[in-house]
Amino acid sequence: MQTQSVKITNCDPSALGLFGLAMVTLVASTQKLGLTTGVAFILPWAIFLGAFAQLFACINDSKRNNVFGTTAFGAFAFFWFAVGASWLIEAGVFGSTLAAAVDHKQLGVAYIGYLIFSLFMTFGALGTNKNLFIIFVFIDFLFIGLSAYSFDIAPAFMKNVAGVCELLIALASFYGCAGNVLNQHFGKTVVPLGKAIITIKK
Repeated sequence: MQTQSVKITNCDPSALGLFGLAMVTLVASTQKLGLTTGVAFILPWAIFLGAFAQLFACINDSKRNNVFGTTAFGAFAFFWFAVGASWLIEAGVFGSTLAAAVDHKQLGVAYIGYLIFSLFMTFGALGTNKNLFIIFVFIDFLFIGLSAYSFDIAPAFMKNVAGVCELLIALASFYGCAGNVLNQHFGKTVVPLGKAIITIKK
């Protein structure tokens, strides 16, 4: 009896994950920058692009044994699920009692938690490529802005900081998405993403 070993290869899901991040931050930035109002039409993009697209990337990065990608995409997927649920609570979807009990400082604490996460992930991104490192730097400043805004610290300025950072995250993520798709599709560097800034060998 002969035993065969079958190896299933998954493609790199980074492009889809970055596209999801790009879309949700692009749409969300318009509200913070005063170009649009409310979150009603941001919510679908938060759920389907911010959350589900990045969760898909997380699951498939896990199959590729990519701890960094799995953790990054997974953490931000659940971030957007939580943010979407928070908006629904505030809108009264789960009842007026919950809506009346909203305290934005609790959301501010969550943003601080994600800032801590983002800071050490930024260090990890030093070993990936320059594009991803830049995205994480903008994410760091985004969470600084969101945290301060939630605690009513220079709210107008910090909301604007958050909006600008989201827009920059979107642009950098679109670029990263293009690089991941086109470079792998053509088998050569078409859109340079930049080499790792540091390499820490085992």
